[in-house]
Amino acid sequence: MSKTRGKLIDVKIKQLDPKLANQIAAGEVVERPASVVKELLENSLDAKSTEIHIMVEIGGTRLIKIRDNGSGIGKDDLKLALNRHATSKISSIEDLVAVGTLGFRGEALASIASIARLTLTSNDSDGQSGWSLNGETLEVSPAPHPRGTTIEVRDLFFSTPARRKFLRTERTEYQRIDEVLRKASLSHPNVTLTLSHNGKLLRQYRACLTEQDEHRRLSATFGPSFLENALYFSEENHGMRLSGWVSLPTYSRSQADQQFFFVNTRPIRDKLITHAVKQAYSDVLYHGRQPVFSLFLELDPKDVDVNVHPTKHEVRFRDSRNVHDFVFRSTHKLLADVRPDDVIAPTAENFLASVPVQSNFSMQRGSRIGEQVQHYAELLRNDPVPLTTDSDIPPLGYAVAQLHGIYILAQNERGMVIVDMHAAHERITYERLKTVDDGVKKQPLLVPITIAVSAAESAAVEDHIEHLDELGFDIAKFSEESLIIRGIPALLARGNSEQLVRDVLSDLLEYGSTARIEEQHDEILSTMACHGSVRANRKLSIQEMNALLRDMEETERSGQCNHGRPTFCELTVADLDGLFMRGR
Repeated sequence: MSKTRGKLIDVKIKQLDPKLANQIAAGEVVERPASVVKELLENSLDAKSTEIHIMVEIGGTRLIKIRDNGSGIGKDDLKLALNRHATSKISSIEDLVAVGTLGFRGEALASIASIARLTLTSNDSDGQSGWSLNGETLEVSPAPHPRGTTIEVRDLFFSTPARRKFLRTERTEYQRIDEVLRKASLSHPNVTLTLSHNGKLLRQYRACLTEQDEHRRLSATFGPSFLENALYFSEENHGMRLSGWVSLPTYSRSQADQQFFFVNTRPIRDKLITHAVKQAYSDVLYHGRQPVFSLFLELDPKDVDVNVHPTKHEVRFRDSRNVHDFVFRSTHKLLADVRPDDVIAPTAENFLASVPVQSNFSMQRGSRIGEQVQHYAELLRNDPVPLTTDSDIPPLGYAVAQLHGIYILAQNERGMVIVDMHAAHERITYERLKTVDDGVKKQPLLVPITIAVSAAESAAVEDHIEHLDELGFDIAKFSEESLIIRGIPALLARGNSEQLVRDVLSDLLEYGSTARIEEQHDEILSTMACHGSVRANRKLSIQEMNALLRDMEETERSGQCNHGRPTFCELTVADLDGLFMRGR
């Protein structure tokens, strides 16, 4: 017995009632109506369904009904399906370490049945004679049903009314369900999916049979302008395959609400992946903006642990550093290879809508290194405008004038191109500085620094000693909870050495790798590029302007300056005709 605030509490261990235990488990698995839809939808997908129809009422609180044409459940297994930890997905520990299905714990149906009124009707044969199970009475009765399964979930949280108080509005709960369906539409393009709310059909994703069908489904998920501003890729390395769509840097959003990542078709939220993609966009995306992407990682199920969180939203990779680097390098290379002629010309309306209204940006100044930035005139070459046909005109065309000492006006085959000459030259200079740089050099410290760290940080130094050496660090373990720093990257020698080491170790523990050295190194080069680029109100000749256009066409990431601002905008003849109402 123990006493708390004057009350005696019985501390004897008791066996919980099975129903109460199920309700506790349901609290982890079923957070809201969307959780029910997710679990049941995954069961339907695991059953190899090609058609899944979802009907909900009052945001899913009154009714959730899911019908599929999958393999079905036999009469003798209906009652067992509602038992906790009863599943057809795994049968041994070996299966658990290499899960190949979306569901595997056998908790969903039991959890849902403990907090709602559930009816399960199914048929595992080709006839029409199915069977129905009442989740409350556990009575099984004949029910006509084609091959497949229908599950009705009524009065969600009726047995735990306190949980209802935490639900949002009907509209919000429906939107969460819609989000679940959007993810399934991306991960399973060969399955027809429909969603009805309060008797009205609101979503219909037809199975994709052609590439055009897949594009139509992507447009339904991301909006009609996504495909015009996105790049598709597929990369394989070390037994992993990464494929999918990523948006151009100019097509961004204020929120990270259109970022989808799938591991072996399972939708997940993973900070390691988010960090890798964010790093790939680091110097091409305007600050505060978010990219749009739908990425699919395929790897051996043994290399990823999906049994990490009850909702299965999180996973753990066996080699997280390798996964992080693969995602980063694949995405980074794709964005780096984009040239002006690869970018589909946006309309004036779409272009302006994609750029934030605020255009001020701050820049951290770094110390200069011994390299001299070439002046603009030294980078230019004589490039007179040739007499050519439209088919020979390069993507950015040929310069015709300079506007207000800031913009270059050029004519290309499709219409008119407007270039911010400082932003464009800044990117060109920045990329050239990166290529001529000799890499990371080590600067020995006159007085070594000893810092106190955690045992985990100390162990991280031993685990990543070779990687730290490559980054320009000379660090050794001094004791179980202290390190001695004898050298740091030369380019960052004027900074806070201790804080830099702590930040790097934090990254190594969190992601298995770090990009802080490259980021700070690039910040310094970016500052140098900014100061060494052509400034506003500099009068340029036609030849100089054309030289800049040709350099843009050959430079990586030339569509954005180092701070993520766009460097050029294209207005087609059709855009110009619309501005002047020609042809109306």
